Amino acid sequence: MERTTLGRTGIQVSRYCLGAMMFGAWGNTDHDDCIRIIHHALDQGINFIDTADVYSAGESEEIVGKALKGRRDDVVLATKFVAPMGDDTNRRGASPRWIKQEIENSLRRLDTDYIDLYQAHRPDPSVDLDDTLAALSDLVHEGKVRVIGSSTYPAELIVEAQWVAERRNRERFRCEQPPYSIFARGVETAVLPTCKKYGMGVIPWSPLAGGWLTGKYRRGEALPTSGRASRVPDRFDYDRPENQRKLDLVEELMKLAADAGVSLTHLAHAFVLEHPAVTAAIIGPRTMEQLTDVLAGADVRLAHDVLDRIDSLVPPGTNINAADAGYEPPSLSRGARRRSRPPS
Repeated sequence: MERTTLGRTGIQVSRYCLGAMMFGAWGNTDHDDCIRIIHHALDQGINFIDTADVYSAGESEEIVGKALKGRRDDVVLATKFVAPMGDDTNRRGASPRWIKQEIENSLRRLDTDYIDLYQAHRPDPSVDLDDTLAALSDLVHEGKVRVIGSSTYPAELIVEAQWVAERRNRERFRCEQPPYSIFARGVETAVLPTCKKYGMGVIPWSPLAGGWLTGKYRRGEALPTSGRASRVPDRFDYDRPENQRKLDLVEELMKLAADAGVSLTHLAHAFVLEHPAVTAAIIGPRTMEQLTDVLAGADVRLAHDVLDRIDSLVPPGTNINAADAGYEPPSLSRGARRRSRPPS
């Protein structure tokens, strides 16, 4: 498995990062099977694992922790905070209070003394960014975290975080985890160039567009009623015109993949890795079969004419469905766009 440097951290990571979102109640509930999948990924040269506290309410972190017994120092381990971890409104977000509480929970679940990459899962506009960076800096200085990062931050907030870190002498975000796929190319406009400018690593999530780029969702076939299709219906509802467009594109991309002599899945992963700002693509297998299939495409590279054909189908810098962006700025909420008056 090819390795590269995570931004300018000096940390060497595999070009595939094993995402653990599907380990636990959200996907594969068989812990022993999940551990076998993780071990197989490590044996095949993957040394980078990404999870989050919210994945299956902490269960994913627990599975990863069990899988890494005896192998922890050989793995670059990433996890995230911010998403709700209960009904209490203080058990979420990016406040120093929650960060310093939740890091201890993640360390316990992962059964480790340190986390290599600790990431803010989404922006939290309710907290001063300097306060968030100050708390994360404390964790780095205490040795509980090696480097810090963000996930699904807009370009302007990435710049602000760099500015705050420099002016306030804080640890800076060294990595960004954005949504990026053939169907979600919006980050090409500003996020990826901004990360490249600041020497940040980039580890895109959902390079398969939530399964769309596996051929799982096809015209004329019933929409699955479980999994992501039930959790985030805006991204999958066939009645939405943007998702109708995806159904058309899947057919075109399957033809393109066949012409290139690769599977649609391999085409999708290789496309993400072709961008010069991208460090590693996050793969999220639920089964051993899915992992084996993905690993078979690790050496796939796309010719310029194939990339040009993808550009002709989905123009650079565009998202087919706005819901695939993963984050809606608070400024676009109804309350922010309307004067304070009762709705008419």
